[in-house]
Amino acid sequence: PGIFHFQSCELRIPRRVILILTKYYHADMGKVLESSLWRSSDFGTSYTKLTLQPGVTTVIDNFYICPTNKRKIVLVSSSLSDRDQSLFLSTDEGATFQKQLIPFSVETLIFHPKEEDKVLAYTKENKLYVSSDLGKKWTLLQERVTKDHMFWSVSGVDADPDLVHMEAQDVRGGFRYVTCQIHNCSEKTLTAPFPGPIDHGSLTVQDDYIFFKATSTNQTKYYISYRRSEFVLMKLPKYALPKDLQIISTDENQVFVAVQEWYQMDTYNLYQSDPRGVRYSLVLEDVRSSRQAEESVVIDILEVRGVKGVFLANQKTNGKVVTLITYNKGRDWDHLRPPSTDMNGKPTNCEPPDCHLHLHLRWADNPYVSGTVHTKDTVPGLIMGAGNLGSQLVEYKEEMYITSDCGHTWRQVFEEEHHVLYLDHGGVIAAIKDTSIPLKILKFSVDEGLTWSTHNFTSTSVFVDGLLSEPGDETLVMTVFGHISFRSDWELVKVDFRPSFSRQCSEDDYGSWDLTDLKGDRCIMGQQRSFRKRKSTSWCIKGRSFTSALESRVCRCRESDFLCDYGFERSPSSESDANKCFANFWFNPLSPPDDCVLGQTYTSSLGYRKVVSNVCEGGVDPRQSPAQLQCPLTPPRGLQISIRGEAVAVRPGEDVLFTVRQEQGDVLTTKYQVDLGDGFKAVYVNLTLTEEPIRHRYESPGVYRVSVRAENVAGHDEAVLFIHVNSPLQALHLEVVPVVGINQEVNLTAVLLPLNPNLTVFYWWIGRSLQPLLSLENSVTTRFADTGDVRVTVQAACGNSVLQDSKVVRVLDQFQVVPLRFSKDLDAHNPNTPEWREDVGLVVTRLLSKETSVPEELLVTVVKPGLPTLADLHVLPPPPTPTRKRSLTSDKRLMAIQQVLKAQKISFLLRGGVRVLVSMRDTDTDSQRLGGTGGYWAVAVLLVIGLFAVGAFILYKFKRKRPGRTVYAQMHNEKEQEMTSPVSHSQGVQSACVCFPGNHSGVVLSINSREMHSYLVS
Repeated sequence: PGIFHFQSCELRIPRRVILILTKYYHADMGKVLESSLWRSSDFGTSYTKLTLQPGVTTVIDNFYICPTNKRKIVLVSSSLSDRDQSLFLSTDEGATFQKQLIPFSVETLIFHPKEEDKVLAYTKENKLYVSSDLGKKWTLLQERVTKDHMFWSVSGVDADPDLVHMEAQDVRGGFRYVTCQIHNCSEKTLTAPFPGPIDHGSLTVQDDYIFFKATSTNQTKYYISYRRSEFVLMKLPKYALPKDLQIISTDENQVFVAVQEWYQMDTYNLYQSDPRGVRYSLVLEDVRSSRQAEESVVIDILEVRGVKGVFLANQKTNGKVVTLITYNKGRDWDHLRPPSTDMNGKPTNCEPPDCHLHLHLRWADNPYVSGTVHTKDTVPGLIMGAGNLGSQLVEYKEEMYITSDCGHTWRQVFEEEHHVLYLDHGGVIAAIKDTSIPLKILKFSVDEGLTWSTHNFTSTSVFVDGLLSEPGDETLVMTVFGHISFRSDWELVKVDFRPSFSRQCSEDDYGSWDLTDLKGDRCIMGQQRSFRKRKSTSWCIKGRSFTSALESRVCRCRESDFLCDYGFERSPSSESDANKCFANFWFNPLSPPDDCVLGQTYTSSLGYRKVVSNVCEGGVDPRQSPAQLQCPLTPPRGLQISIRGEAVAVRPGEDVLFTVRQEQGDVLTTKYQVDLGDGFKAVYVNLTLTEEPIRHRYESPGVYRVSVRAENVAGHDEAVLFIHVNSPLQALHLEVVPVVGINQEVNLTAVLLPLNPNLTVFYWWIGRSLQPLLSLENSVTTRFADTGDVRVTVQAACGNSVLQDSKVVRVLDQFQVVPLRFSKDLDAHNPNTPEWREDVGLVVTRLLSKETSVPEELLVTVVKPGLPTLADLHVLPPPPTPTRKRSLTSDKRLMAIQQVLKAQKISFLLRGGVRVLVSMRDTDTDSQRLGGTGGYWAVAVLLVIGLFAVGAFILYKFKRKRPGRTVYAQMHNEKEQEMTSPVSHSQGVQSACVCFPGNHSGVVLSINSREMHSYLVS
């Protein structure tokens, strides 16, 4: 089970070198088992297989080409045993290689964008290394770096060309944006341009901008920095409430983002920014999206290369997907015009507004074939795409259409999808059918798709895997590669169109075409543009020196050159108001900006801003004469105080960092009165401006009210935070009588260490109820209405510390209780712990069973808390068994127990040889009482019952339980410490019952020992 992979590189050098790497990847083993490296110096006419190490099998995983000097190549090689990895370095376009051993396993290499010998290496252990000599020596920069989120400095933006931006994990597990200089990078020299944590995998450094997102308290905020300035929040419309945000483009000093808003599932809204990337305006709603492998999102929007400002997008509304085009960066959108005839000259009968052309906007998974839409920078206006005619896009229809005037007119060229390659600046268009069957025919056109010819590129049909052309679009040479069968070697076929052209083109061979939108308007993005175009009758080569741009002329500005500013929307009401912008209900245009400082002025927006990159001059300007307003003294608003790390529960003696933030209002003249709740009070100035935290330490447990009051002449604001200071819980023990009667009131008590009064919340689950009872007290009372075993579970939650204990109680309609006492010597040895009481109860039960022959499972001795040391012996009825042999009756068992106690036969030894005697203790009425009814058995009643029972008692054979499975006589604690409460403190009071629901049997205290219980969550 293996997969053949193909990797190629064309080196743009005079010798026209091509390197091709073929790999056999074993899917089950997850590794490359075989590889071959081929080199051609005559652009594909012949190939030579390179031998890197004679006599040694070398597996090449990948190779990398220096973007600034394509003579320099780095091969990444590994051994089959995965023990060794090495690099092979070349400075002569692959003619020779030098082996270099490395001490790490390479995941990917990143060349410096300007300096050819500097390389970053990201390892499979999430470490980042750097080399300044093309991989000969390596230095560790940083550990725990996020894959695909490390970036070289951007030329012209970063002052230091040796700076590296990266997202790295800190020792606490959070992720941060850090930078360092490659020659001096350590923990001490790391710089954090943003002080707080960021979301994993969110850092992006692109052109003039840096992006990331940060989530706290279930709220995600998106940050941006323009040309390395301070990070600020990206301002989307107030109620966009984004679930996801994807960066589409950062070209031409503007950011395009796709935002999935709170109500969207499989669509995104498209926004464009001002030049700083801060304020965003809506340009298109409901752009279709899809999820790909590894949860990556694909947005159906495509920038048409070669003509700035032109985009294609697929919009999904009411379940229908339609294709739209814009010529002015999203300011206006139109449907694609359908052709009037098909490829055979027959009428299409497709008439707007009910029918249009729609295109698939998918990227190709294979880098060596074109996607469903093909455009190129050096071929402006030429677009080929797969799609269909109709009222909506149909997934299974992939007819091929072409336009040579940037979408103004379209023609159908094929009935099925084809892979496309532009040669000689579009002078030749080569196309091969996208199919799973072998081929030997390709199609080509020399007149921009008006007519097509066929060419047999091979005598034997091959499965086509990709198309290659020389870098730069002046070439007329291409290579088709594939395989004859799935087990065969690669087949490479060179196709050279140069012999078909006898001469170079001259100026007489060119005409021109004017760029217009679908309404015929020539002024697009503020200028009229014309492009050079080869005449269809000219049979010549455009060549390396060809330029497509002919001339441009700046237009006077019109209303269509402006779009709505942040906080405004275009009116959809009537055509006369189509260019009017109105303020949203949540936006006040006269409000000063957040950074407005007293004494400065600001300009209030009239609702319009010029489309970025629009070069129009003069004419209409709806922005003109904006009001210049003085920045007022504004009162503080949106004051917030929080603890760094977002926790509100800390331990005594732990350092706490309080952070104060202010969303709006003046900060320079504002004073901040801080009260930390434990007697510490202080007044600060510039507290929110410096963002320096307030460091404090609480010594005593408790709940402290922390408050900040911000005040200036214009007004004031206040923020309050309650902080819990408590020690972590150490132990929890649930105490309850293990045997109770029906409808008898039972007290459930949770013994907690430390106590933490008023700081601990107790969750009680009784029986099978999933709704817990909440209490601040450590005890509750309940009654049991039915017989049987009932489980009680209690959790104690204090801050981040949660403990649990669980027990089972047996509810019976009748049982007998014998009060017990101990000799006074026991009190001096009583530590009053649950475990000690349980052990004493077990030894008394064992001794009584041995002396009376009453089975241990029918006896439960419960030692009571406190002094003097007292206990109750519960005598349980035997389980009903039809085949049970005769044994002692209940009254005989009771009499036998009384006799051994009165005879002082029950005793045990303590440390030091102290003997403790167990005897019955006197009560107000009698020494025995009947469980379940609350009455006492008189001695006379016992004698009468004994007389009736003598003649007909049932003997039974009691069965000893397996070791470790004591049912009633043994009660052990079940303690599990949990770190997460099953009910959050913020929701627990609303979601939990305040009384016992229904008429259930109440709580069961577990007799089995130390079981692990799952949370019971409603």
